[in-house]
Amino acid sequence: MMFENDVALITGASRGIGAQAAREFVKAGAKVVLCARSTREIEQLAKELGPSAIAVGCDVSRHDQVLGAVDRAIAAFGRLDILINNAGVIQPIARLADSDPGLWASAININLTGVYNAIHAVLPVMRKAGAGTVLTVSSGAAHHPIEAWSHYCASKAGAAMLMRCLDLEERENGIRAIGLSPGTVATQMQRDIKASGINPVSKLEWSDHIPPDWVARALVWMCSNDADEFLGAEISLREDAIRRRVGLIQ
Repeated sequence: MMFENDVALITGASRGIGAQAAREFVKAGAKVVLCARSTREIEQLAKELGPSAIAVGCDVSRHDQVLGAVDRAIAAFGRLDILINNAGVIQPIARLADSDPGLWASAININLTGVYNAIHAVLPVMRKAGAGTVLTVSSGAAHHPIEAWSHYCASKAGAAMLMRCLDLEERENGIRAIGLSPGTVATQMQRDIKASGINPVSKLEWSDHIPPDWVARALVWMCSNDADEFLGAEISLREDAIRRRVGLIQ
């Protein structure tokens, strides 16, 4: 059991990468705090995982709600050791000229401000403990423009820079910050992308995507000292060398 009762707060835990990450972390001995706007799904997942999990309804774009989730974690488990910034949206997929300003801003609030809110909320706890790990699920879109994804590319690029800033400011306080760019993953988000039919990503076949448990297993590995060489950087799960280190391939 890798974690010896460490506590991980996972945003976007209602499905896909977040839900699978919760299963893998519990399997490795952690307690998990499942955060999502979709409370029914995380409550069902908490029942599946048993006493090692609690469900907390939380909109990451609301700082007060994220603070409340951190308080619930401390009240339930007495500590908070790991933050997994996974919550994110791909909609609305639209070219800049056709985009809705309100919906564009909403995506930024979830994908970027949500990462800031979570980091800001856990920092006092982790600094007091003198240790903590913050992992953020990134994307190739953080580094390359993709048609009709201006909101997603901009927000993921901002979140990647947030992680670099976090590492710069807090490594000396024992806080580990690493990003993970998983590539395309077989989740509902890819179904939404496929339905849009706009850019090359939408043309990929389902078999082209990796399973979400690969990402979850990578996140667990990133909490280990074996990943310390990547502090302040972003790991790409597209690379076979990383997949071997995680134990996904031979």
